[in-house]
Amino acid sequence: MAEVKNILLCGVGGQGTILASKILSTALVSAGYDVKMSEIHGMSQRGGSVVTQVRYGEKVYSPIIGKGSADILVSFEAMEALRYVGELSPDGMVVVNDFKMPTATTLSGAQQYPHDAVERVKSLAKTYVLDANRIATGLGNPKAMNVVLLGALVKLMKLDSLDWTGAIKECVKPAFVELNLKALEAGMSAVA
Repeated sequence: MAEVKNILLCGVGGQGTILASKILSTALVSAGYDVKMSEIHGMSQRGGSVVTQVRYGEKVYSPIIGKGSADILVSFEAMEALRYVGELSPDGMVVVNDFKMPTATTLSGAQQYPHDAVERVKSLAKTYVLDANRIATGLGNPKAMNVVLLGALVKLMKLDSLDWTGAIKECVKPAFVELNLKALEAGMSAVA
């Protein structure tokens, strides 16, 4: 694969954006890709935005995705999808968790939450909407929604053949491996 693929994941602090990116990067490295990952989590522990960028291919020179170059945007929260949809390439796609989480700016009244965020994103790009929280809750733990969304990404980017079991075992505590494997499978099925 000579072409570099660009994946942008975004969410709110505490949603597991960074863990999902680490699982993704681990699987890609194990498959022999050159992988670069960057993360921004400034005020993440206070309900702020968290963004990770994962780039992979035969040779990747920079961890930063250029504006308008993301092949896929995976958003763990509706408003974050709207915030970052402009980072997509013209033929890029979005996976968005149909979930609204008030942030520090909306709670303080400094900004109003855009309740039509998902509809606005759908008007701008090919969009897959998942209720990842409901899916994860059905598996026994709503915190697994990050891996449900990762599963959707895996299916849409045609990365099914990678060693996801090994990557999950490497990145999560043993007690949560089985849950995360089920979450990954559920996310793949949700966009199949």
